Amino acid sequence: MATITSDSLSSAAESGKRESATRGFWRQFFLRTFDPYRPELHYMRGPGPAWRAKHKALSPAVQSMVVEIRAAKAVRSPAHF
Repeated sequence: MATITSDSLSSAAESGKRESATRGFWRQFFLRTFDPYRPELHYMRGPGPAWRAKHKALSPAVQSMVVEIRAAKAVRSPAHF
């Protein structure tokens, strides 16, 4: 009776798995690298000039705080020289 060894079959199957894994890696790499969608280009980073023009009028409380802050900065800034 003849004996069949599976060493040659298992090494061929393992090399096929490695090739498949390598092929899968490169496929995913190219799909992700050359994806045309760039979400950072569509991200709103804050209010734009139209919003600022519309909301330019400040409340009296905010105006007084701005005046106080500017006065404090004016007093403090010459001392830093």
